[in-house]
Amino acid sequence: MLTTEEKLLVLEIHAEKELRRAQSKLSTYFPDTGPLRRDLYPKHCEFFAAGKNHRERLMLAANRVGKTEGVGGYELTLHLIGIYPDWWVGRKFPRPIRAWACGDSGKTIREIIQNKLFGPIGAWGTGLIPGKAIKRVLRAPGVVDTIDSAFIEHVSGGTSHLVLKSYEQGRRAYQGTEQDVILLDEEPPLDIYTESLLRTMTNNGMLMLTFTPLLGMSEVVLQFLPGGKLEEADRGTKYIVMATWDDAPHLTEEAKAELWASIPAFQRDARSKGIPQLGSGAIYPVAETDLLIDPFPVPDYWPAGYGMDVGWKCTAAVYGRLNRETDTLYLVHEYKSGHTEPAVHVHGIKAPGIWIPGFIDPASRGRNQKDGSQLFEDYRKLGLNLLLADNGVESGIYAVWNRMATGRMKIFRSMTNWLQEFRLYRRDERGKVVKENDHLMDATRYLESRTSFMIPKPPSKSKSKGPPTPLSPWS
Repeated sequence: MLTTEEKLLVLEIHAEKELRRAQSKLSTYFPDTGPLRRDLYPKHCEFFAAGKNHRERLMLAANRVGKTEGVGGYELTLHLIGIYPDWWVGRKFPRPIRAWACGDSGKTIREIIQNKLFGPIGAWGTGLIPGKAIKRVLRAPGVVDTIDSAFIEHVSGGTSHLVLKSYEQGRRAYQGTEQDVILLDEEPPLDIYTESLLRTMTNNGMLMLTFTPLLGMSEVVLQFLPGGKLEEADRGTKYIVMATWDDAPHLTEEAKAELWASIPAFQRDARSKGIPQLGSGAIYPVAETDLLIDPFPVPDYWPAGYGMDVGWKCTAAVYGRLNRETDTLYLVHEYKSGHTEPAVHVHGIKAPGIWIPGFIDPASRGRNQKDGSQLFEDYRKLGLNLLLADNGVESGIYAVWNRMATGRMKIFRSMTNWLQEFRLYRRDERGKVVKENDHLMDATRYLESRTSFMIPKPPSKSKSKGPPTPLSPWS
């Protein structure tokens, strides 16, 4: 039978053990064995390894894959304390560091980043940063329970300095001193990204970005994905890793199904795969996977036509076939070229069939600054069967979007240039269409505006009469 003093001692020992366990959270990540063992997280480990040779790294990831805590927060903590696991092959700092951890608002800083790094309010030291390493915490002035900065003991004997910042503070708050490590959790505005990068350039620092691309093909995303081409890549000082729900073994199939059902359809690619074309700035908020299909032979009796956008820098055409029974428009072929004469363009545009009618930008009737002629007439004289399209921008965008949203527009996967423009097609912060790299998008509007003028392929004189034969789209 224990005495009261012995019972109190047992309780104290138990409490101490629980405190030490809570303050050693860092050591539970990426174990050698078990259901969440390290080799099941190759994308996370790839991101860590890339830090050795790359100043900038972006994890473009789905929600719930652990990008804030298991990637950005985990690596930041290792650098702050200078203690690395045996398997670590990324960059190491043998000295104390200066670091920033940044988020989009003061609220997310307090409720997410601060919580992950320091633990819940009232239990600081139970997050990723071990409690025994936290030497001093400075609270944000005038904000309850919010950390402004902290001093973290480094294994070398010195002290690392961590500052928490929000994008709401604006660009000026990111000017000033050199930083060794900056974590941008959630997508930053371009000016803050640029200032943060500058803070790391003169002292061989590093910049880590971890976010789900809900803003679409934004200016920051395009820093890592030139031309909107979706691929993991090593681009000099930059490195990008893409992670989906399938790269997160801690997510069960039941959890993924529940998440999928709760996400709006137009956000599913971004939130489950990290594909950045479906953000709030995207003009067509339709999942790419809902549009793309494998090419197939198209019946001759499906009416054909193409939309055409003209200009010296770029001339483009989008060819479609219309299934009138289902009112579904299939985009099957594309043409895009620039800095050449109309006669050269005509050769490429005629290739699918001289019989196919084209619907051209009405602005082509205006004077061409290069040679003073009317492009519309030039192209007609060169043999193109052209009609003027409707150039109502917003009405045209709505018509195209309505087809996409109702499943009445499908895109052949071979339309690679079209797909690239689709991913970049967006509005700026004022809601205006960004007029860059959008020639095939404009041509798509022109085609949609004149579907009633599309025609089936004329029967060949050498063929006998009979039912239409499915051949290639233009045979």
